Amino acid sequence: MSVTRLRHAARETVSGLPRAFWWLWTSTLVNRLGAFVATFMALYLTVDRGYSASYAGLVASLHGLGGVVSSLGAGVMADRLGRRPTLLAAQSSTAAAVAVLGFVHDPVAIAAVAFVVGMTSNASRPAVQAMMADIVPPADRVRAFSLNYWAINLGFAVSSMAAGFIAEFSYRAGFLIEAGMTLVCAVVVFLKLPESRPEAPADVPGGAPDPVGLATVLRDGRFMAVVGLSFLVALVFQQGSLGLPVAMGEAGFTPADYGMAIAVNGLLIVVLQIPVTRFIEHRDARRLLVVSSLLAGYGFGLTALAGSVGVFALTVLVWTLGEMINAPTQTGLVVRLSPVHGRGRYQGVYTLSWSLAALVAPLMSGFVIDHFGAAWLWGLCALVGTAAAVGYAALMRRLPKESATAEVPAGATPAPPAVPAPQAPVAPVAAAAPLAGGTSADTAAPAGPADAAPEVAPA
Repeated sequence: MSVTRLRHAARETVSGLPRAFWWLWTSTLVNRLGAFVATFMALYLTVDRGYSASYAGLVASLHGLGGVVSSLGAGVMADRLGRRPTLLAAQSSTAAAVAVLGFVHDPVAIAAVAFVVGMTSNASRPAVQAMMADIVPPADRVRAFSLNYWAINLGFAVSSMAAGFIAEFSYRAGFLIEAGMTLVCAVVVFLKLPESRPEAPADVPGGAPDPVGLATVLRDGRFMAVVGLSFLVALVFQQGSLGLPVAMGEAGFTPADYGMAIAVNGLLIVVLQIPVTRFIEHRDARRLLVVSSLLAGYGFGLTALAGSVGVFALTVLVWTLGEMINAPTQTGLVVRLSPVHGRGRYQGVYTLSWSLAALVAPLMSGFVIDHFGAAWLWGLCALVGTAAAVGYAALMRRLPKESATAEVPAGATPAPPAVPAPQAPVAPVAAAAPLAGGTSADTAAPAGPADAAPEVAPA
C-alpha cells in the first residue's frame, strides 16, 4: 500500500469524531504517557527500598484491590454526579496519592497509599467509558474505542521506555512526574470537556427515567453474562505479564528474552490497531468476539510448544491480534447493552471484571505452574478461550440491532457526520455506547471541525 493510501486510510479512521472525544482521547494519552509508577513499582520496592519480592507482590495486590473497590463506586458517581465531576475527583486525588507515595517510607504506609492509588486511578475508567459513549454516535463507537485503546498502548509503550531512564536518575522524580501529568489531565477535563450525562427524556412521565441501581445491573442476566465472559478473556490476557515471564524464566530464558518477546505486543498494537479498526468497524460483533477469544486462548495455548524466543514472539503475535479485536468490540457491546441513564453503573461492573481478573490471574498462574507445570497453564488458557468463544456465540445469537444514531448529550458539540445523516434519525431506546489519543498532524487534523483535534497534547 502506498504512503498516499495509508495517509488516506488514517484520515478516514480519525475523521468525523466529535471535538470532545479528541480532548478525552488526548487526556487519556497524556495520562498513559505519565504512567511510570506501574512500570517500576516492583523495582522501586525491591531494589531502591530493599523490601522482599513477597512484599512487592502484596503491594501490587493491594493496588489491584483498590481498583476492585472503586469500580462500582465510580460507576455510581458517574451516573449520579456526572462524568465530569467523577473524572475531576479521580484524577485530582490520583495525582495527590501518587505524589505522597513517592515520599512515604514505612512499609505499612506504602501499602496503604498503594491501595489508595489503585482505587483513585481506577475510578476514572467508568466515567471515561460512559462519557465516550455519550459523545460518540453508535456507528462510530467501535472506531472511537479502538483509537482510545491505541492511545493507551502508545502512551504505555513510551512511558515504559522512559521509566527505566527516570528510575536511574530518581524514583521519586518518576512519582512526581506521574502526579504532575495526571494533574494536567484533570485541568484538561476542567477546561475542555463539558458534562455529557444525558438529560432525562421528555417523553417519560415526570421527566425522569426508570431508576437504574446496582441491583438493576446485577439482575440484567445478559449483561452479567458479558461480564462473566469478559472475566474469562481477561484471565487469559493477564498471562502475558504474569504466567509468560515466569514460564520463560523457568525454561532458562533471561528477562531480556522475555522483553524481546513481549515487545511484539506493544509494537503490533501501535502499528496495526488503526488498520485493524478499519477492518472490524462494520463487521458482525458476534463473530469478532468469537474469533478474538479463540485467538487469545490458542495464542497462549501455542506457548506450550515454544522453545525459542522467536516462537514465543510468534505466540505473542497471535494473542495480540485477538486483543486488538476484542478490546474495542467488547467495549462497544457493553455500551450497547447499557441503558442510557445507567451507563456509569454498567461500566463500573464491567470494569470490575478486569479488576477481579487482575487479582485472580496471579494466583491461578502461580498455582498451576507450581503444581502442574507451565504446559498445563497454556492448555488451560486454550480451554478458557474456547469457553469464552462458545459463550459469546450463544449470548449474541438474538442480540437486537443498535440504532445508527445517538442522543446528543447536554453540552456536547457533535462533529459533522462523515457520511450523510439518515433522513429520520431515531434516538436509541436503552443502549448507546462507552478502558482510555493524539495522532500525527496528518491524522489529527480531520478529526472534525478545524479545531476538533488539539494541537498540543494536554493530558
